[in-house]
Amino acid sequence: MSVQEMKPIKEGKVREIYDNGDTMIMVATDRISCFDVILHNTVTQKGTVLTQMSKFWFDLTQDILPNHMISVDVKDMPEYFQQERFDGNSMLCKKLNMLPVECIVRGYITGSGWASYKETGKVCGIELPEGLKESDKLPEPIYTPSTKAELGDHDENISFEESIEYLEKRFPGKGEEYATKLKEYTIALYKKCAEYALSRGIIIADTKFEFGLDEDGNIIIGDEMLTPDSSRFWPLEGYEPGHGQPSFDKQFARDWLKSNPHDDWTLPQDIVDKTIGKYLQAYELLTGKSLA
Repeated sequence: MSVQEMKPIKEGKVREIYDNGDTMIMVATDRISCFDVILHNTVTQKGTVLTQMSKFWFDLTQDILPNHMISVDVKDMPEYFQQERFDGNSMLCKKLNMLPVECIVRGYITGSGWASYKETGKVCGIELPEGLKESDKLPEPIYTPSTKAELGDHDENISFEESIEYLEKRFPGKGEEYATKLKEYTIALYKKCAEYALSRGIIIADTKFEFGLDEDGNIIIGDEMLTPDSSRFWPLEGYEPGHGQPSFDKQFARDWLKSNPHDDWTLPQDIVDKTIGKYLQAYELLTGKSLA
């Protein structure tokens, strides 16, 4: 008998979602996106790094908050997924009612946050101390949520107060409760993981989390977690505020695209190779294992 082909019910910039009855299967492809645009390149092994790194962090943070992961073993999935192209990059997950906020936390000042601070002394409306240098560690991590845009649109930064209103429109009577919990969980997760990463020689400059409601209405972690796609990872060795830092994430690809704005969203192969090299290096440093 031939195996029944399954089609994704939703495709994001990088991930494909398959319906599996009471559960779903999330496949991290080897696509790469920068500036909310899917590039023409594929980056071999990238999807596997994303899935296995998310698994690592989900396991590490269960004491703070449950997550949607059930298994990353394709033997626990329908036969269709027991193909080589799904092995390692697929995750069997609980179905969630996702909360439409990207929960961004910044522990260091860099990127768009640094640009905003230079201009206004603030990041997403949050007043910061005077005299900060680029890449400085912030006195305390700051929470800067954004809306979760549909494919092809851009996420929009919002204040904590605006996140209450935004959630209230979608979940009447729950806006303040959900917004407050999202902020608390985001900061708690970041602090634990950033401290762990430092012990492994990596600075997590910033990251984003996504959360959803399970069948009992509890908030749990969904999507991916602390991957090079959703985070800025810097090497601790050689860290020096006052300028941009070398990076373990797709900042390498972003920087090339900024320097080559007329390239039709296609990276040269050497940039692709260096990018996956950075992803693999980050995975090995953080987990202490090589990617099988």
